[in-house]
Amino acid sequence: MKLYVFPPAPNGAKVRLYLAEKAAAGAPIELEEVIVNLIEGEHRRPEFLAKNPMGAIPVLELDDGRCIHESLAIIEYFEDRHPEPSLWGPDPESRAEARQIERIADLEGLIPIGREIHTTNSPLGLPANPTLAAHYRKRWQRGLDHLESLMADGRPFLAGDRVTVADCTLQAALQFARFGKIDALEGRPLLSAWCDRFRERETTEGVIFL
Repeated sequence: MKLYVFPPAPNGAKVRLYLAEKAAAGAPIELEEVIVNLIEGEHRRPEFLAKNPMGAIPVLELDDGRCIHESLAIIEYFEDRHPEPSLWGPDPESRAEARQIERIADLEGLIPIGREIHTTNSPLGLPANPTLAAHYRKRWQRGLDHLESLMADGRPFLAGDRVTVADCTLQAALQFARFGKIDALEGRPLLSAWCDRFRERETTEGVIFL
């Protein structure tokens, strides 16, 4: 299998963090990483578009040549193939909670943070749009405020006492925020403490670089 990624891009970082946590939990997944340089436009080349017509990463290429495009679909594929230990949780209720939190971290965190960056100072050279940037800033601020409130019960990780995919998603989002010079943790001491704890994990080595 091959995983096509670009290290600064958050969706690929989310999958790479998941893989590192899966390996640390005793279920390593063997694959080859292939770098696709978005800044140089490698994602628009015909050979890559043949793998994902949307021109987005990450892409997981299976041994038979089939490709899986979306980060969460890639993670769910790995979870189906390697269900133990689950990085969602040990039972239906905990898995549902972790999935709910992950969706907030993604839809109300990672995505609007990325869009604010790309409408202010896009590393891909996209045009600035201050009105849209302000919209996306309000959106991720609301999402992170909600996640901050979840941490008020003293939980060490977003979904409780163990790392889940939700933690991988939010950490990937925050790395991209740092890459885009956005301080997403200002005024959020509980998430700041969570972020520091997570970044101290050996699983972040080689994935989190900011």
